[in-house]
Amino acid sequence: MRASRVLALALAACVMVAAVLPADAARRPRKQPEEAAPAPAPVDKRDRTVAAPGSPFNGRAYWQATAQCGGIYYRLNRLYLDAAATAKVVKPDPTAYARLSKEADAAVATATTFFDASEYFLAADRKLPRQEAMLTYDAVGSSAGDRLKTVDAALQAAKPCAELYKVCRATAPQACADPRTPAN
Repeated sequence: MRASRVLALALAACVMVAAVLPADAARRPRKQPEEAAPAPAPVDKRDRTVAAPGSPFNGRAYWQATAQCGGIYYRLNRLYLDAAATAKVVKPDPTAYARLSKEADAAVATATTFFDASEYFLAADRKLPRQEAMLTYDAVGSSAGDRLKTVDAALQAAKPCAELYKVCRATAPQACADPRTPAN
């Protein structure tokens, strides 16, 4: 009699758990798929726009496109730094650490180049002071970088940025003045 009571309680517990799980799953938010790219902000009439047919930046304001590339390269810097820390502490590999540190430095230099261009366009086109320009392009850059989770994803996202910089140098050499074209 006692064994049948335990069995009945165990069966009742299983039924309750089975009834609660689907309800609990329905309440949990579903994981959203990653966005392919951040939605472009509305273009202000004062903004110069990218004229590069076939480019993902075509028709977007230069400051937005360069801020997006800056955010991608800044995220790439953070990913390289994380990998370098692992190569130094978790799995000591001096060669990998040196390589990843060098790549992180190059990525942050490239990010700075793109952010400088964004700041230039916002100051020249919209007459924004430096601080306000930084706050404006930071949101675009952060959203572009935050969606990238791996070095490979960041490198893939950065591919069109080198071409954007070449177009920018041809169109507005004052804004994209770095003689070293950012490479991917």
